[in-house]
Amino acid sequence: MKRILHLISSIQGNESYSIKLGNAIVEKAIQKYPGSTVEEVNLNDLEIPHLNPALLQYMFTPGDKLTTEARELLRYSNDAVQQLMASDIIVIGAPLINYTIPSTLKSWIDHVTRAGITFGYGENGPIGMVNGKKVYVAMSSGGVYSEGPGKENDFVAPYLKSFLGFLGMTDLTVFRAEGVKVPGIKEYALEKGIESIRID
Repeated sequence: MKRILHLISSIQGNESYSIKLGNAIVEKAIQKYPGSTVEEVNLNDLEIPHLNPALLQYMFTPGDKLTTEARELLRYSNDAVQQLMASDIIVIGAPLINYTIPSTLKSWIDHVTRAGITFGYGENGPIGMVNGKKVYVAMSSGGVYSEGPGKENDFVAPYLKSFLGFLGMTDLTVFRAEGVKVPGIKEYALEKGIESIRID
């Protein structure tokens, strides 16, 4: 039995390939771990605030020094960190938009990146503190970015692997529904992505 967190960042609704692929990952995870619980979070519904000078300052302020106003500004960040830490499996829907991730997903990352909570620094450099998680990325893209000339413009998978790894989430697998706008490929892009899913 696992606690699964499914993050949705696509704005395409029912037409979204990343949502469909993410749902398939969740379904297969439940098949492997019967009785698991799923918490689905659509980041588009949350109006996640972008970081600003005050919010950034409060992130580095000791808890006993925070004002009521500061605690309110940190409420989403604290909730997101708690939600992340409580999860065993994280499924992240990540459509490639303009070569990178949606701004809502970037904002979520900004809010769960907390010094002394989700990462720290030791004598030998950064130390990720979000450990023991399995992360599956449901990536979709109009073109093909896993290989060929498009690969150098994929700033989704490399970024998520690098930064989430910085936070300690090094056990990360990317599944792709790619070429969803390319004739001859789009017809089976989602099916191929779903067939590639393997849950550890």
